[in-house]
Amino acid sequence: MIDLNSDLGESFGSWRMGDDEALLEVVSSANVACGFHAGDPLTMLRTARVAAERGVAVGAHPGYRDLAGFGRRAIDASAEEVYGDVLYQLAALDGILQTVGTRVAYVKPHGALYHRIGHDRDQAAAVCAAVRDFRAGLPVLGLNGTQIQQACIAAEVPFYQEAFVDRGYTPGGGLVPRDQPGAILHDVAEIAARAVRMVTERRVTATDGTEIEVRPDSLCVHGDTPGAVAMARAVRESLDQAGVPVGPFSS
Repeated sequence: MIDLNSDLGESFGSWRMGDDEALLEVVSSANVACGFHAGDPLTMLRTARVAAERGVAVGAHPGYRDLAGFGRRAIDASAEEVYGDVLYQLAALDGILQTVGTRVAYVKPHGALYHRIGHDRDQAAAVCAAVRDFRAGLPVLGLNGTQIQQACIAAEVPFYQEAFVDRGYTPGGGLVPRDQPGAILHDVAEIAARAVRMVTERRVTATDGTEIEVRPDSLCVHGDTPGAVAMARAVRESLDQAGVPVGPFSS
């Protein structure tokens, strides 16, 4: 089995981002923005309701306090600030989820925070501590071979690996920065075939042709990528055709 996740609930007020309704028909897990990089209380509530109706697991998607930059700008926050901000966002989303009969199933940090905790030991430890202190046994979703993975192992926080079907990989196994060529993939057929290979062969080709080993528990399709719905549907159909069942990793 493989999980299929997407970043959702990232609209803000009258500003709309992505097609959450359509994606919630396809994915098995939804990473819902918690109001710091995107999202607002009503968007969170609406997303939570639809996810609960469709049996989609909801994960918290906390980011830096950066609405203007959509959480993609580096913030030189202290470990204590990161701890408090992540804890605040988890509590906000979980409170809303309780009103629809569910709760936060996992945590996947967003954007610049996601990348920072890949190499910053202090911020990774702060995120991990916030997750652990919020609820024992709550899992974190992230990249293999990173500081957040090591922090989770040390703190006995469950850690699950994800792979990105619509992002380019560097030879070192990281993601190509968004401002560089090859960062975002758009060919739907290529993305679908790549997703199946990630699961069945546990490999992905980097931008220089290097073959990289991946062992994903979950595959991510970014909800804000142009054509995200078509991509997600193609990935889901290709996985079905390959005989790979799709379901939440957090169940």
